[in-house]
Amino acid sequence: MLVRTSFSSKWIEGCLKSASILVLVNGSPTAEFSPKRGSWQGDPLAPFLFNVVAEGLNGLMRRAKEENMYKAFQVGSNKVEISIL
Repeated sequence: MLVRTSFSSKWIEGCLKSASILVLVNGSPTAEFSPKRGSWQGDPLAPFLFNVVAEGLNGLMRRAKEENMYKAFQVGSNKVEISIL
């Protein structure tokens, strides 16, 4: 999926590992530290990661529909097919 969107996993990994965090304890900041795994709430990379996963899900649903494993909902007078809500 990342290759399809012209991004490499090394780029994503670099973004996730290059962050540093400090925490306020009783109003005083602690020493900075780097997160060891994943992203966190408010991470600016989160919307991009969501789009990558949504694109993958969309591809899986398209393939399931092509192989008659799934039937999309038809909505409105034009019978627009909706596979993911």
